[in-house]
Amino acid sequence: MSTNFPAGPLCTRDSLAAELRAIGLRPDDTLLVHSSLRSLGWVCGGAGTVVMALLDTLGAEGTLVVPTHSGDISDPADWGNPPVPEAWWEGIRAAMPAFDARTTPTLGVGVVPETIRNWPGAVRSCHPQTSFAALGPRASAIVDGHALDCRLGERSPLARLEEAGARILLLGAGFDACTAFHLAEYRIPAPRTDTSFAVMTPQGRRWSTVRDTSISADRFDDLGADFERERPVATGTVGAAQTRLFDLADAVAYAEGWLAEHRPGTATI
Repeated sequence: MSTNFPAGPLCTRDSLAAELRAIGLRPDDTLLVHSSLRSLGWVCGGAGTVVMALLDTLGAEGTLVVPTHSGDISDPADWGNPPVPEAWWEGIRAAMPAFDARTTPTLGVGVVPETIRNWPGAVRSCHPQTSFAALGPRASAIVDGHALDCRLGERSPLARLEEAGARILLLGAGFDACTAFHLAEYRIPAPRTDTSFAVMTPQGRRWSTVRDTSISADRFDDLGADFERERPVATGTVGAAQTRLFDLADAVAYAEGWLAEHRPGTATI
């Protein structure tokens, strides 16, 4: 009999919900979650169990929001991981499927957001690259009206979350994953850049290019470390995951000053 057991601890729906409450999650929270399923340990039921534990903790009056980004719907000229031959670029632009909020899969944000995207009752914003999905009574108000030329700014769900008094849960994820810091980039002097994607219009599929604020997660880990030292951040563990809970508006306001000081005018896509 093998004794090569999986890494623990054993996490269940009830144990996760209890630990989420212990860190300070409230039944009526509007919550933006960045997560790493692997960091939790061995979860009985996988990502679905994590979603149910979050919903149990938030209750009927709470709203759960996650990034459901799909950065592969973008100009192949900008791809680097991996790049594709320049001879393919025009063919990719012509053939890339248009973003569909119902069916386009997530990329690079983890299995929990992909699970929530497919959860009964979930709604999703319609930006081809930086959409968010939400469950709960405030879900539609948060995801509606996501402008094509505003990935993570004033006309995105991040600004609606700020207005709703949302909090952020980093569940095994680091500050480098904190999308709310990008909202601050829209509020300081920053370069502009062209952003391209395939969209569906009343006239059919179209390759579209818009002008938007240039964004970057460069030094978000340093920004987060300073924020955590100077501002209220609840910390603890859920399963085996290091977990942080804090106010979204506070994080954005702190990031505005920090980014203006530490990388003025240097953001790049």
